[in-house]
Amino acid sequence: MKTLPILLCVLALGACSGKPPAPKAKPADVATPFDALKADEQRAKDVQKVVDKQADEQRKQIDAQDH
Repeated sequence: MKTLPILLCVLALGACSGKPPAPKAKPADVATPFDALKADEQRAKDVQKVVDKQADEQRKQIDAQDH
């Protein structure tokens, strides 16, 4: 019975050692529902740029034919 308190003290002192905790790895980036929305929005902006460029080129061709 006397060994039990001594054993508990030894375990408590061992648990409170001065070692720093092991560095934890950075958590991976978690995908959010907004990531998909942002990707869709960027894709739509890119498509709009292509459409605007093609419309501008077509406008230039029409203007060149009229003159």
